[in-house]
Amino acid sequence: MNPRNNIEIVTFGCRLNAFESDVMRRLTAEAGLRDAVIVNTCAVTAEAERQARQAIRRARREHPNARIIVTGCAATLAPDRYAALPEVDLVLDNTAKLRPDSYAIAPHPSPLPAGGERENVAQSPTRVPSPRPWGKGQGEGQGRARAYLQVQQGCDHRCTFCIIPYARGPSRSVSLDRIIAEARALLAAGYREIVLTGVDLTAYGADLPEKPTLGQMVRRLLAAIPELPRLRLSSLDPSEIDGDLWDALADEPRLMPHLHLSLQSGDDLILKRMKRRHSRAQAIAAARRARGLRPDVALGADLIAGFPTETEDMFRRSLDIVAECGIAFVHVFPYSPRPGTPAARMPQLDPALVKERAARLRAAGVAALKTELMSRIGRHSDVLIEAPGRGRADCYAAVRFDGALDPGTVTRMRFAAVQRDTLVGSASV
Repeated sequence: MNPRNNIEIVTFGCRLNAFESDVMRRLTAEAGLRDAVIVNTCAVTAEAERQARQAIRRARREHPNARIIVTGCAATLAPDRYAALPEVDLVLDNTAKLRPDSYAIAPHPSPLPAGGERENVAQSPTRVPSPRPWGKGQGEGQGRARAYLQVQQGCDHRCTFCIIPYARGPSRSVSLDRIIAEARALLAAGYREIVLTGVDLTAYGADLPEKPTLGQMVRRLLAAIPELPRLRLSSLDPSEIDGDLWDALADEPRLMPHLHLSLQSGDDLILKRMKRRHSRAQAIAAARRARGLRPDVALGADLIAGFPTETEDMFRRSLDIVAECGIAFVHVFPYSPRPGTPAARMPQLDPALVKERAARLRAAGVAALKTELMSRIGRHSDVLIEAPGRGRADCYAAVRFDGALDPGTVTRMRFAAVQRDTLVGSASV
């Protein structure tokens, strides 16, 4: 727990959840909340929910007199299920968790009597109204190195495997003025890299009066804050990268050469059954365009293994697209059915086969990352120092180094070797 107020936050899921956990850490301190464990849940997979329930039970065992607060996507979708858990004191939905008054009114469980049992106060949890939230910048918990800045929330699309739009609501964008103000505050606080994040980042701006694109927002943000050294983007839909964003990748060195693409599959029929907006050819074309504009770019991608009806040939196309797109950072999700989604009603694969395919896809990702890192030996890069002996290259590769460098600084390094999934660097002379 944080020794200042005895608050522990357990986070599952995406970068947006990690960002919101940092926001909650600040809000709970401002509200004066003490002696609490907050479990920020994820609903992407059944495994994520199982792990969250385990964390809730463990939190009660380890902190018998603390408040247990549950929030996040799983809690938003099924509040009654989590309220019924005997360990839980309070359930907050995804917007209530970003309100300071949610924590000011949190009930505090009575101390355990000697030899007694804890009273169950989770049967009628406090429910807080959910106004429209606004994005806030927040540090990533790595000193003053990298900060997330939420610029978009929610999603208007309905991929057949995804429950998140029901938990996050429709797409909403943060105004450019608000983004610039938050970015300046983060920079003033000492952060050297800002990561723009959202549920459907490439949908940014469609709901704003001027309908700016993500690329236009990125260009205006960089122009407004010339002293910002590094700007990075989170996951992008390959079919919705706009022309201004391509131009920024080509000619703006402060936009990091790293794109993470939401691919999900390499097979066209599976993509159609997922209701994705891109084809295999479009994904490959996006990867080639990125490399043509920025030869030092590194690519990441999300891929789902074992989607319903996936044959071995279909799965092989997902394996093959790792090499065809040159994906270095592969995030693999074994498919698990989510009640209420169309994919849950499709013919399911044997869970053992899903697990086996996920392992093969991860192995392909490990090999691809090694190839990418080996290609950078002998080259130079600016490295953001995150902690003593540890940093992050502009291409997002992890870097190890000897010597004393201050966290939050950016240092030019030459890469001399690869150790497992990490580059070994030394400061350039």
